[in-house]
Amino acid sequence: MKLNKHKPAQLTEMEFGGILGATCIPVFLPLTVLYLLSVCRTPSGALLQWPPPLPHPAFLWDPLAAVIITGWIGLQSALYQFPVGRVSEGLALRDGTRLKYQINGNPLYDFFIGRELNPRIGSFDLKFFCELRPGLIGWVVLNMAMMMKEVELRDSPSLAMLLVNGFQLLYVMDALWNEEAVLTTMDIVHDGFGFMLAFGDLAWVPFTYGLQAMFLVVHPRSLSPPTVIGIILLNGLGYYIFRKSNSQKNQFRRDPNHRSVAHLETIATATGKRLLVSGWWGFVRHPNYLGDILMALAWSLPCGFSHILPYFYVIYFSILLVHREARDERQCRAKYGIAWDNYCRRVPYRIIPYIY
Repeated sequence: MKLNKHKPAQLTEMEFGGILGATCIPVFLPLTVLYLLSVCRTPSGALLQWPPPLPHPAFLWDPLAAVIITGWIGLQSALYQFPVGRVSEGLALRDGTRLKYQINGNPLYDFFIGRELNPRIGSFDLKFFCELRPGLIGWVVLNMAMMMKEVELRDSPSLAMLLVNGFQLLYVMDALWNEEAVLTTMDIVHDGFGFMLAFGDLAWVPFTYGLQAMFLVVHPRSLSPPTVIGIILLNGLGYYIFRKSNSQKNQFRRDPNHRSVAHLETIATATGKRLLVSGWWGFVRHPNYLGDILMALAWSLPCGFSHILPYFYVIYFSILLVHREARDERQCRAKYGIAWDNYCRRVPYRIIPYIY
């Protein structure tokens, strides 16, 4: 098989703490996942337990688990190559899709951030495959397993468990339904396929994004009808903002003359592209991030307020989005120059109106 590789452009600035971050994060990220999963299984569910309740080393390796995981990845790989659907062309990559090698002599950082922008084996795109399929679908499978465990323990799933499963299933189904939109994201267009994306897609997402379901198995919660209605409305508001803003952005990128976006006000840039300055993207610079944060909060609220552990996701994800917004800000200012400064003056708030 032929290995097709798109090399990223020469890096002028290291992110995520550079070589130090690239050395430490691959060590501490897996330990964090192990620690969070272990805490979920304890009666107290307290994050600050010391020493941490880690499992015995004998339980860290199970041949059957290795077979199941390998089979899961194999199944998703087969489904990924199933000849259905249509082929969609993504946006132009920053390397202009030209296959050139840029040597920068930073192996640790390269391992973390990824030397290859879009590595392929034939037509099998490794990064695009990992972005949505084994980890994201695995997240839903693990959630359902937690719900079945609750049924086993208590004869029926709790309302809190049903809310968590339903909200997160909607999120994953939306991502799969709008799969083409992933082609315009920072992960696909800008970031290489290294430890950061590979571990994030295959381990971090399924095993930390669904902590609420695992938490509820050991720490059941009952919810009043008004609380349930309030949580559903919050998730609905977050999803509405998230979906509408992303759809508007993706449509504008695909076809700025489409009737749904042609009326929107824009700012011209030196690159020939235009920046949206009305609609959702005239509200705040990243309305999709605002929707993401509201949904993340709604996923945690069914777990109550007695422990901080179920709120790990919303805390982590808020920090991630602020960091990602800062990265995007630097890249857009370098790319669009004065046009971006004009946009920022027109749209002063980054994620949360009148706050940030």
